[in-house]
Amino acid sequence: MLRALEWMVLGFGSAAAIVFGVRRYRPARVGPWLLLAGALVASTAGDVLTAVGRPGAADICFYVMFVLIAWSLLRFTGIGAILVDRARLIDLLAFGCSTLLVVWVFVVGDAGRIGGVSGAYVIGALLLLAVVARVLVAVGRNLSAVLLVAGAVGVLVSDIAQPLWPGRWSELGFVVLYLAWGAAALHPSMVRLTEPAVPRPSPWRGHWAALLGISVATPPVVLLVEAVQGSVADGVVIAVAGAVTLLLTITRLTDSVTLNGQALTRERGLRQASAALVTATDAEAVEGAVRAAVAQLMPPGAVCRSVLAGDDRQLAREVATGPSSRSWWVEGGDDDSATLVCPLWLEPLAVARPGGGALVLVGRRDVLAATRDTLEVLAAQAALALERITLVEAVGRRDSDLYLRTVIRNSGDIMVVIDEDQRIRYASPSLRDLLGADDLPPLATLDDLVDPDDRHRLRQALGGSGDGVLFCSLVRADGTRAPVEATYRDLRGDRLVQGFVVTVRDFPPRHEPAETLSHGAVPVPAGLNRRSARDKFRY
Repeated sequence: MLRALEWMVLGFGSAAAIVFGVRRYRPARVGPWLLLAGALVASTAGDVLTAVGRPGAADICFYVMFVLIAWSLLRFTGIGAILVDRARLIDLLAFGCSTLLVVWVFVVGDAGRIGGVSGAYVIGALLLLAVVARVLVAVGRNLSAVLLVAGAVGVLVSDIAQPLWPGRWSELGFVVLYLAWGAAALHPSMVRLTEPAVPRPSPWRGHWAALLGISVATPPVVLLVEAVQGSVADGVVIAVAGAVTLLLTITRLTDSVTLNGQALTRERGLRQASAALVTATDAEAVEGAVRAAVAQLMPPGAVCRSVLAGDDRQLAREVATGPSSRSWWVEGGDDDSATLVCPLWLEPLAVARPGGGALVLVGRRDVLAATRDTLEVLAAQAALALERITLVEAVGRRDSDLYLRTVIRNSGDIMVVIDEDQRIRYASPSLRDLLGADDLPPLATLDDLVDPDDRHRLRQALGGSGDGVLFCSLVRADGTRAPVEATYRDLRGDRLVQGFVVTVRDFPPRHEPAETLSHGAVPVPAGLNRRSARDKFRY
């Protein structure tokens, strides 16, 4: 009875450690770890029943343990887990199952034992060790995976040693199982075993296909050999092995069909998105095409928010900037959701877009991880579409400036086009005639040409929004002042102009705008006031 109590403390303590580790570290998938905890509970029940003298019921518990472990490892190796390419694992398991069937029928025999060692336990422990070792190879340096392998080795050693050398020393392998698997869930590296990853379809190879074919053909061949010898003594074992092998083969084919279907869906979605982006004429149309593509590429409800930030300023308002790479994750949110940032890269040049920006998606981490490559391609297509629109607008502005210069070159009115920062983009020749200058200084602003006393009112007028009229004085090349009336229009929102268009009309000497002096609605420039005062007290 004391021995049964010891097994209960070890087994239930290990299962409780797994539950505690899941609640503390919150891995992306909790199902595989909870199945491992259930397997430990079943193993504990088997050990307790063995200690109290109920070997038949204990065997049932041990078989349940192997089923739960197999289910757990299958969940570990599912799409989106760390072992995303499970095709090789399924091929090896099918071949191992067919090989063990041959060993069972032609070596173990009806007794089900090899020298007193249970063949069923040894076969189960070997399969368990093979799968766990495959997980360790896939994940690399991971302490939790190493501990899982240590527990599987302990089970195999005890299953072989216990019937041959009964006693406490032969049961140390089960103690290692409980301690190692409980510790595996308590280490932070356990999170990596269920982290989402991009599924990689395996290339077709002839020897792997031959191996799978041999595995499927082995159970019928074994059944045929027994039938030819006169009696089918292992029909149940052959049927079970054949069903397991067939199930693994169907799983293998289902994975291949699923991955190929997903690849075709993503290819069709990217092709339609590319067609929509080619016909997009502005940033709003590009964003609409990207949203439609995301809705087609993702399962319903997988993405709760998507934003196409056209530049780094808009991106900074959405998320924090990350490394200079094709995409990165933004920490935050709950366990199931994540934020993926795909910068707008110019794919043929393999460089980031000059204006920056990114495609930001918030949704389920496993789905975003599985479609990460596709989303990066979509972001690159959006970057090319935005750059094409930018170049078309630049060419349009150039043609518009050329047309404007041609039309107003001989006009008496002075036309000036300035950018938002008041830098003069274009000025008609009449302005140079008014200022008496051969040419304007490089990178000159309208503020540089205005009398210092009028610059404040000029900044106020152009600093707001809307159209208006302003009276001010320009400074000629010889230092004299020229009073003018400037009518400005705010065309910063126009995709071709993107600035202010100012029409300047000068006044003849000693002539003041009558409408301004009579009504006083618009303030006259300071230079006019000073000149009026000088003329008044001249005589």
